Order: sequence, then C-alpha cells, then structure tokens
Amino acid sequence: MEMKSSENLLKVLNSYNTWWRTGQMPKFMNREFKRFGFYEALEIMSNSQIKRDVIISGARRVGKTTIMNQLIDYLLGQHVESRRILYISFDHPVFKIFSMDEVLSVYHDDIYPEKDSYYFFDEVQYCEDWDKWLKTLYDTQPNSKIIATGSASPALIEKVGESGVGRWRILKIPTLSFYEYCNLLKVEDRPVLDKSIKPTQVFKQSAPKVTDLFTKLEPMQKHFNRYLRVGGFPELALSRDDAYASRVLREEIVDKVLKRDIPALYKIQNPIVLEKIFLYLCYHSSSIINISAMNKELEGVSRTTLERYIEFLESANLIYISSPINISGKKALKSRDKIYIADAAIKTAVLMQGDEILSDPTEMGALVETTIFKHIFSFYYQQSTRVGYYREHGESQKEIDIVVEAGRSTILIEVKYRNETELGKYEAILNLANSESAAIVVTKKDLDYGVNILENGAQINRIPAYAFLYLLGHAEEKGYKRLDSK
Repeated sequence: MEMKSSENLLKVLNSYNTWWRTGQMPKFMNREFKRFGFYEALEIMSNSQIKRDVIISGARRVGKTTIMNQLIDYLLGQHVESRRILYISFDHPVFKIFSMDEVLSVYHDDIYPEKDSYYFFDEVQYCEDWDKWLKTLYDTQPNSKIIATGSASPALIEKVGESGVGRWRILKIPTLSFYEYCNLLKVEDRPVLDKSIKPTQVFKQSAPKVTDLFTKLEPMQKHFNRYLRVGGFPELALSRDDAYASRVLREEIVDKVLKRDIPALYKIQNPIVLEKIFLYLCYHSSSIINISAMNKELEGVSRTTLERYIEFLESANLIYISSPINISGKKALKSRDKIYIADAAIKTAVLMQGDEILSDPTEMGALVETTIFKHIFSFYYQQSTRVGYYREHGESQKEIDIVVEAGRSTILIEVKYRNETELGKYEAILNLANSESAAIVVTKKDLDYGVNILENGAQINRIPAYAFLYLLGHAEEKGYKRLDSK
C-alpha cells in the first residue's frame, strides 16, 4: 500500500475529527474546567467586526489542546456544521509527510467543499512553512477562522511578525495559577469575594473588612504547599499520586522538550549540553545569572552557546527571563538577567526534591519567588508593561525582587517568605517606595498582613503569599488588567 495516499490521510483525519460522524465532541476530550485562555480565545474567535486569528502558545501539558477541544465543543453547541470544523495535530507522523496544501485539498475535496471553515492546527510549528500557509488562508478565505497552537513562543512570534502583522493574536498560556488550581480541584471553602477587590487595594477597606477578607482566604493556605510541589500542569494537579506526578513531569514533559522538541526546532546536535544548562538554571532559579560564572562551571560550553540555549529554553516556555529596570532615575545593575523556571514544580521534579524542601527556608523562598514572578509576568504579558527586577548599581547591591512598570504606574514586590519579615531600615523597597507606587511585601504566615506607613507617606502592604496569589487570580478572572495603586 502506498504510504502517501489520500486514503491514509482521510483515515487519520476521520479518527481525529469524530464529530463529523457524531456531531459531538467526545466526553473524554472535553473538560468542564475552563482556563482564562479559553475565554480570551473565544472572544477573539467570535468577534465579527475585527478579524484576528489566534495562536495559543505555552509549554507542553498546560492545556492548549484542551482549550481547542472546548472551542470546538462550543461551536458544535452553537450548531455550526460539524464538517466545517477541521482539527489537525502536526505532531502526528502522518502529517509530517504531507504538505499543508495536500491536507487541505483532501479535506475540501472529500469532507467540506466550502471555504468558510474553522481550522484548528495543533503544534503548528511542526508544519513546514506554516506561517506562509496561514497567511494564505487568512488572505484567501476571509470567512474562515484559524486557531493554532505551538510550544515555542518566540519562534512563533518571530514568524508571525514576518508574515502575520495585523492578522494574529498570540495568547500565551502559563501553567495554572494558584487561583485556577483551587478551582480545578474544587477545593473546599473557596471564598466568595467582592468582584472589585485587587491585591494592591486590599488595605483601602475598613479594618473589619480587611480582617474578614483574610479570614475568608485562610483556608486556601493548606493547599499552597501542594501547589508548589505538583505545580500548575492540570493533569498532574488532578493526580492523587504526587510522587508519580513529579516523575511524569520530569520524564514526559521536561525530557521531551529538552531531548526532542528544542533539538528538532533548532537543529541541536548535542542535547546533553542543553540538559546541563537547564539543570544549572534549576539550581539557580530566582537568581541573577552570571554568564561568565556559568561558563566556568559548565566547562567547555562557550558563552555564545550558553546565551543561545537560554533563548531556546525561554522559547520552549521552560524559563522566564527577568531583566533589570531603573526606578525613578536610580541607576540599576548593568544588564544581567534573572532566570526563573516556568513552574516551581519543574525545579523540584528535575532536582528530585521531595517533601524535605518544605522545611528548607532558602529553597522555599526561591520556590515562592519563582511562583510569584510567574503569576505577575502572566498577568501582564499582553500589555505594554515591563516586568523585571531592580538591583542597585554599586557596592550595596540593594534589590527589589519584582518590579512592574506600566507607564507612570510602578509596583514594587519583595518576597519575604520566612517567619520574620521585619524590614531593615536600608531595604531597597523602603528607600524607593513613594506615594505614586504600590509596594507589596509577600509574607509567609497567615496573620502576617497589614500596612507599614513610611515617613514620606508611602504605604507598604504585607500580604501572605497564598492570599496574594489567590487575589491576583481573582482579579484576572474579573477582567482587571492592571493592579495600580489608584
């Protein structure tokens, strides 16, 4: 039998697109819980006035395909003709031997002849010349909609920038936020909160309302440590075996990205070097990365290779990069980036750290800072906002862990995940906070919340980590796109 035949292609298409026969999305493929990214994608797809197609980007197993399935289920629920909806996973070997043109020709010749389709292209980066084909579809089929996914964000963005300006919206899907995690697991005692509440404005309420809020949030604390250990990958969060979930994360998610996805995308001949670099970054997550020191420890790996491979890891959504930001004319450390692993659980899985990490204050501090950065970065990624850190230039090296700069609005965030959070009089956040900024110290204990008023009138809010993250997710759900101090 000829391998490259339309009959073979049709068999695969029919096996993926079962709704052509049944008119329904299979129950096992359609999850009840919907992430924020679903609603963002649906809003773009449904807009009849401004045509934009969607690229959903994110790490393996964060739920990109699930969002696609939920969008398809939505369309079927709206009585869209089932054969009008085409799903293709370019990760499947059959689609690697056919061009996009050949696949679409078979689809339109044998399944749906009209050119007003809904195209769902999964892991589109594995399709040769995908960007040119998507541009062609956009230009020649004005009544069609395209939703694509990919695991390599900067690579996708670069190609979209070359051929898709004004045609595409990139939606970057992070791992589950703590708020989403609690909702996915339907944890008990989830508080009902005022829809207007924001983490930066908690203490503008009366004292009784503040006390009531933190009393409502307190039950969420017991879920926070597990969230740090198993992370924000939906399938693994739902697992009842945390040790096995950690193994799956290490072997089926991280290893596949390091040994297959990145080498295939960037033609890396020796993935062992890539693995060594990622291991180094796991040990130093939340730290400023000194390439010279890294070069010395990873003997034989050139500076150029280190910098390129770090870019590849960011592209594959395994790390975040935090760059230095100047504050109010203060001179910051010369450009040295901080690196954060994309999910705290990736670090614990790769380094095979068990429950003993919970009693290590240094490690827990790094995990919590990593988690806070991920939440803040994800909250602001679609806006003209800089998220980085501040470290003073000179001998003192005073630092603020996370800085958000949105126009004239600045948010300063210091992570003090420890039993005692007394701020020393020379702490950078005390020196740089002012009445125009929002300043937050993220604490550990459930009762360690309140306000410090500085001599210059600035206000520093202390909020426990679990409460801060839950409130941030709540604000995101309610549609707040900024958390300024106004």
